Amino acid sequence: MLPTVPNAAPRRRANLGLERLLSDLERLRDQVAAEGRRTYEGWRPRIARRSFGLSALNLAHYLALRRNDLRALQLELMPFGLSSLGRCEARVLPNLDAVIASLRAIAGEPDTASDQPSARAFFRGERLLRLEAERVFGPTPPNRAVRIMVTLPPDAATSYEFVEELVARGMDCARINCAHDDREAWAAMVAHVRRAASELQRTCRVCIDLAGPKVRTAEIDLPSDDHRVHIDDTILLCDKAVSAPSDFAVRMRCTIPEVVGHLRKGDPVWINDGRIGAVIEDVLPAGAVLRITAARAKGEKLRPDKGLNFPDTKLPVASLTDRDCEDLDFVAEHADIIGYSFVREPSDVQRLRSELAARRPDPERVAIMLKIETAQAVRNLPDLIVEAGGHQPVAVMIARGDLAVEIGYRRLAEMQEELLWLCEAASVPVVWATQVLDGFVKNGVPSRAEFTDAAMAERAECVMLNKGPYVADAVALLDDVLGRMEGHQVKKTSRLRALHSW
Repeated sequence: MLPTVPNAAPRRRANLGLERLLSDLERLRDQVAAEGRRTYEGWRPRIARRSFGLSALNLAHYLALRRNDLRALQLELMPFGLSSLGRCEARVLPNLDAVIASLRAIAGEPDTASDQPSARAFFRGERLLRLEAERVFGPTPPNRAVRIMVTLPPDAATSYEFVEELVARGMDCARINCAHDDREAWAAMVAHVRRAASELQRTCRVCIDLAGPKVRTAEIDLPSDDHRVHIDDTILLCDKAVSAPSDFAVRMRCTIPEVVGHLRKGDPVWINDGRIGAVIEDVLPAGAVLRITAARAKGEKLRPDKGLNFPDTKLPVASLTDRDCEDLDFVAEHADIIGYSFVREPSDVQRLRSELAARRPDPERVAIMLKIETAQAVRNLPDLIVEAGGHQPVAVMIARGDLAVEIGYRRLAEMQEELLWLCEAASVPVVWATQVLDGFVKNGVPSRAEFTDAAMAERAECVMLNKGPYVADAVALLDDVLGRMEGHQVKKTSRLRALHSW
């Protein structure tokens, strides 16, 4: 019997498929390199800090890469046991080069070993991110890489023991909000943090948030103290004292009057962190007429000093207000990190840097934390990062409260992922903020959802807790959770630590 001759046609077809895949990847690599270089050259004049140059270049490559839909390419790579490109944020070109070199080796091309990037080049992005996190937040804690930031309550100004306990339990950064308290209280808080860190021999940085142009409700005229608004009710939003036509039972003023004149019919409005939704039904000489579109069935109470969000309205206010400039006299002297609220455009960062330079000889030593709270800030994030990071250490806070209201709760989950990816590509540390372990901080009883959220925060470089009676216990709990999760997850990469439950 004659020996069976293998059919070479399937192998040739497989080789043709491999060659096409390799060709597609090489074209993608060339496109990403060229587009990224053009973007970077546009940024280069704004980059004075040499240590940020490589990070900015990788960010430019990442933006070029993610303009492509890579899902089909990911699936084709998986059967070869190669990277699906799903974890390339910190190393865009090295990741593409590694995949291409491996495919060439599989295809039998000679001398492919020289095309493989070195381990040092491959993991350079991780090193740059770690160094930037240390520039912003100080040395990495011994038991976890993710830092813990705590918003200090008024008690921190009067009780050194309270601050000492927070530092002892694991607080790595104390946040002071200029929207509350006064300079005397801020100074006492800073002194307590510095003293506790020195006595406990721990690093604890001080982050001071500028209040920014947060629009809030001012005085409100209601038919009765317990009055609630319901869907289809109308409110008159005034730009001055709440005198108005008698046919509006509910009238209120906002804290930034010039906003009212820029509202247009059909613009959405959210009140009290999104608890009340409305739409501009009309604009009258006396103010803007809001019709309620979202509220609980039992109605919602209106209160002064609650947030107002206008997601589709371009507000005529600067991100750095006159009050911020006054507060900056104190902040520039005492802060390790300046939280920049409602930053929207690169020119906002330029102005902050200019004001900072007018107040201290070494402004580049102060880190800037960009608080991403609006859709405009999301769109401009690459340029905001370059404008800030090109001159001094930079971090990004995902301010999930205001951001959810501005872009819609449905988009928040995907947006916080995209912000994490973009910042990792730029080697910029991220602060995961708003209502982390909120129930536990306020009531001492955490929910399952809060634990999951806290565990997911391990993918950031810092997690922020808000103030509440159980915040010290929450710091200790978070310290434990983050330490445990580090054995399982780093950014988007699952770590295969040995399992002990089975």
